[in-house]
Amino acid sequence: MKPILLLAIVWPSLVAAADPAWLTTGQFRWQCSPPLIGPNETAADPDVALKDPTMVFHEGTWHLFATHRRASGKVDMQYLSFTDWNDADKAPRHTLDFHDQYHCAPQVFFFTPQAKWYLIYQLADEKRPLKFGPYFSTTTDIADPKSWTKPQPMIETLPEGGTKTKWIDFWVICDATKAHLLYTSDDGHFWRRETTKQNFPLGWSKPELVLQDTKEALFEASCTYKLKGRDQYLTIIEALGSGHRYYKAWLADKIEGPWKPLAASREKPFAATEQITPPSDWTTSISHGELIRSSNDETLEIDPNDLRFVFQGVDAEGYQAKKYGSIPWKIGILSP
Repeated sequence: MKPILLLAIVWPSLVAAADPAWLTTGQFRWQCSPPLIGPNETAADPDVALKDPTMVFHEGTWHLFATHRRASGKVDMQYLSFTDWNDADKAPRHTLDFHDQYHCAPQVFFFTPQAKWYLIYQLADEKRPLKFGPYFSTTTDIADPKSWTKPQPMIETLPEGGTKTKWIDFWVICDATKAHLLYTSDDGHFWRRETTKQNFPLGWSKPELVLQDTKEALFEASCTYKLKGRDQYLTIIEALGSGHRYYKAWLADKIEGPWKPLAASREKPFAATEQITPPSDWTTSISHGELIRSSNDETLEIDPNDLRFVFQGVDAEGYQAKKYGSIPWKIGILSP
């Protein structure tokens, strides 16, 4: 990868700039890094995939959390830290020993009111009445993977709609007074709940439907961000194409909505391989990822003039694996 690309990733722009054209046109063009972090295939229980990245840049170091699927079928989360994305794949891997069952799809941020780092994720626990849902752990030392608290559920009752209601890929963002929990349900529905910042991470309201479409058009892995310097928010959600995945985008003046389409069709997406120049030779999917933030706190600010999208990708052959759990996802970065 060209050094100038890495410098742009490591050192966010400090110069004020005019609003970028994409805010009004919804047009995006990208360049793609090579795969920067892949599955650890030399472990005793080799990884099949490394996916669902979330990260912050804190005290000169990148702290990245991701899901790793193993050959045994076990699914849990890994932590890596590094100073240079070129060396990310060489970083030691630390499995977060939270639970003996399934836990994955992390989100990390610093919650200022409590001066704690939060890790939000989904976890399955057959011992609980609610067998699958959103959980959290906290720490005051993000660099110590052993310091995270034991998993605690954020919600302990089924979402509205009874046992048939699904939920997946939980995401938290805060405004001045409230915390919002956003998630999809793999069926064309995008949901929101809220609680006060004083009650966070508990006390959630009933779910409210934010967006609705077909399963293919509105699938999973949503992320919502505050645009730096603007009273505006951006949501991106993964969609299903024919043999691949890509991302769409919406804008709103507040997290509650209404959310207006920005790049929300297959013909006009937020991030898809057709927008990459020169074409990528390692991935045909732009899947579950996260934009690099300009701050690490609960507001989840991003600089609209400095978009960087860390995502999971795979080539066409790998995407055709017999089972989803066998797809060999790797992590790369899209840059404008």
